[in-house]
Amino acid sequence: MFFRAAWSLALRKGRLGMRGIHSPGDTAHSKGKMPPYTNYHAQRSYPMPDEPFCTELNAEQRALKEKEKGSWTQLSHAEKVALYRLQFHETFAEMNRRSNEWKTVMGGVFFFFGFTALLIWWQRVYVFPKKPITLTDEWKARQLQRILDMRGNPVQGLASRWDYEKKEWKK
Repeated sequence: MFFRAAWSLALRKGRLGMRGIHSPGDTAHSKGKMPPYTNYHAQRSYPMPDEPFCTELNAEQRALKEKEKGSWTQLSHAEKVALYRLQFHETFAEMNRRSNEWKTVMGGVFFFFGFTALLIWWQRVYVFPKKPITLTDEWKARQLQRILDMRGNPVQGLASRWDYEKKEWKK
């Protein structure tokens, strides 16, 4: 609690970092950005970012930017591409390109399916009790024979479908 209050106070005074000025309905603006953060954000639904992709230019790039102010017919194709790359990180074709992320997702799904199958197998072998004797084929055959011997439900049940003289099922 104390640490959070001290950190907030230090940031307000401007000693540890540069904080942006934020107004309602607008984005935060700052004169100096902290190193890992930029305001560059481009995607298919919002292709025009607020600032260019490259903000710190070297001498060659600055010369190209000066040449850009002149006639574009004098620029070569490679220079136009270089100018585009200074402004934007990706083209629409590169943004729309399929990624191989589905392979990772499917690999994860199949891994968890396999793990679940192993867990179920382990539970059936070591956790769940043995099958009750009433589920064995021998027990079911004896139970059926008992029902037939008692002539249970002779009008519409099993006994009505059993031929007692031939000892077989009626056809």
